[in-house]
Amino acid sequence: MSETKDRPYHHGDLRRALIDTALAMLAADQNWTFTLREVARRTGVSHAAPYKHFRDREELLRELARIGFVRLGETMQEAMSLDLPSTRAQFTVTAQACIEFACQNPGLYRLMFSSDADKTIDPQLHDAAMDTFGILLELLQKGEEDGSFRPVAIRALAAASWAQVHGLAMLAISNQLLEEKVGPAPVPAALDVLLDGMCDSV
Repeated sequence: MSETKDRPYHHGDLRRALIDTALAMLAADQNWTFTLREVARRTGVSHAAPYKHFRDREELLRELARIGFVRLGETMQEAMSLDLPSTRAQFTVTAQACIEFACQNPGLYRLMFSSDADKTIDPQLHDAAMDTFGILLELLQKGEEDGSFRPVAIRALAAASWAQVHGLAMLAISNQLLEEKVGPAPVPAALDVLLDGMCDSV
């Protein structure tokens, strides 16, 4: 694990301090193999202190994933708020923003979709993930209403869209979108193919 600067904790919101430390460690190392003991040490508190706020390491990881989904949702909303000429353009910019979020936060993004972020046992994590998915549904619904996208089952459009964007994001953060494999501009090219299939040709 790479070294991150210790952050002595003096007063205030201990829960927030622990989360900030864990997020910094996740960003530095791009994995979540750290222990609660290590998080406590780097926060500058006793080894027992984290247990006042997190039952175990897995609960802390789920909270980090929840924060990730909230931040991803904010990123998507910001992209959707741009004044663009069409819903198709808005979709492209939003999808690219999601992929850029993953590239800027590879460790956090991987955690969000890992088995350690079990949404079935954490209602708050589940709700955050579904709220983010709801932003995609909102955009797709808008596209169907204004005639930009084909009038098919919205969940089918959502599944195709999410799979494509998430797949591109995972390939990007794994450095697999190599020009010799997928050309010089794989993300916009792949999104164009997706949108061509989603758009009404009539």
